[in-house]
Amino acid sequence: MSAVLEDKIAVVTGAASGIGLATTRALLAQGARVVIVDRNEAVLRECVAQLGENAIAQVTDLLDAESCAAMIPEILGKLDHIDILHCNAGTYIGGDLVDTTPEAIDRMLNLNVNAVMKNVLAVAPHMMARKTGDILVTCSVAGHFPTY
Repeated sequence: MSAVLEDKIAVVTGAASGIGLATTRALLAQGARVVIVDRNEAVLRECVAQLGENAIAQVTDLLDAESCAAMIPEILGKLDHIDILHCNAGTYIGGDLVDTTPEAIDRMLNLNVNAVMKNVLAVAPHMMARKTGDILVTCSVAGHFPTY
């Protein structure tokens, strides 16, 4: 039986833990090569060691404008194409809005919205030129009701 995603290359942001790591494992199980993106290089090294040769580390800090802008070009420098981009990295501010700070709001919006849009903008021309590609974005239930 052949793997559904054999010969596919996926990129998953926030892939060193949680939903991103679970997604990475599922993609690998289906035969994809997966570029696991996270800002924590040490954790990425551990993940690659555990996940095997089809997991490729990409150190990127999506909150750093230069690092974020370099992510897709750096990946395409390592691999010849990207079939799937899963924008998964995100953060959440719990509790009441009056208990947070403007800096925490900026951080959340920069990671959850701005970085996603920049990553999609960066990969779209590549996927359009190839006439193929899938982009997925992890969303939060926090957009539908308050969560504490």
